[in-house]
Amino acid sequence: MGERITLTTADGSPVAAYHAPPGEARRGGLVILHAIWGVTPHIRELSDTLAGQGYEVIAPSLLDEADAPFPAVDLDPPNLDARMALGLASGWGAAALPRVQAAIDRLAGGGKVFAMGFCFGGTTAWLAAARCTGLTAVSCFYGGDIAGYADDQPKVPTILHFGRTDPLIPLGDVDRIVAAHPDLPVWLYDAGHAFVAPSGHHADSASLAMLRTLQLFQRAGGSRGEA
Repeated sequence: MGERITLTTADGSPVAAYHAPPGEARRGGLVILHAIWGVTPHIRELSDTLAGQGYEVIAPSLLDEADAPFPAVDLDPPNLDARMALGLASGWGAAALPRVQAAIDRLAGGGKVFAMGFCFGGTTAWLAAARCTGLTAVSCFYGGDIAGYADDQPKVPTILHFGRTDPLIPLGDVDRIVAAHPDLPVWLYDAGHAFVAPSGHHADSASLAMLRTLQLFQRAGGSRGEA
């Protein structure tokens, strides 16, 4: 359904992205921010699925060069160290915000723009909620470094999702976020890390978290339709 496109940041840098047009009456724009592995088959499939529900979706490549191919697989363990080094060099998403802003700007002409992100992208989505312009609501899934940016203040309605048994995100980090943002919806699920992705999929948790996300987008966007 979707296709590869090129975005341009404010400083003129090209950014590869996956674009999926809405399959029905347009609900708004949606920026999907990937985990450390990049714009994987899972991210492209999720983009197509949500486009089928009426969102125009752009999933920008947050870490790779504009001419790099999208990953052919969802997990590439031999390259984990290299991918983590890219994440660290980006400040776990902070340096990728111009790319996120480019995606927001491309979608902004068609109404409300929402964002969701997973793992590395979950932290990036948190930063986008606080530092980017043009968003309406944001949903962050198991962002491992959100606690390190707990002083950031989202400018738009934002919800967070974590797995109660996630070995990569201590519950103490979740408590720190809750203490810093007591009015922010922070949901805990009986699941581990990456419970939306194939690698750690937990069907009930994934379904509930996505339902809450789409309900947030509809409320923030002024729609009363069902998710």
